[in-house]
Amino acid sequence: MRKPWLIKEEKLFRKFLLLNRGFMAKLKIIQTKSVIDRPEKQKKIIEALGLGRPNWEKIHNDTPQIRGMINKVTHLVKVEEVKE
Repeated sequence: MRKPWLIKEEKLFRKFLLLNRGFMAKLKIIQTKSVIDRPEKQKKIIEALGLGRPNWEKIHNDTPQIRGMINKVTHLVKVEEVKE
C-alpha cells in the first residue's frame, strides 16, 4: 500500500504540471564553492545535481525535487532562471 503523504505529493506535482501545461521552467545551477570539508550528504547532493567543481554549471527542470536539493546546498550554489 502506498503511503498517504506520497499520494498527496504526487497529486501536487500533477497539479503543478497541469497548471504549467507541460512547460517546465529551467534553472541554471552554478557551483560557487568547493565541497572540500563539507558533510558527505552535501557532497552527494552536489554530485546528484551534476556538479563537481566550482564554476561548473548545469541546467535542470524546475521541479520540487531539484528545488529541495538546492535548498540543502544554497551556500554552495547560485541559481538563475533560464528564459527560453
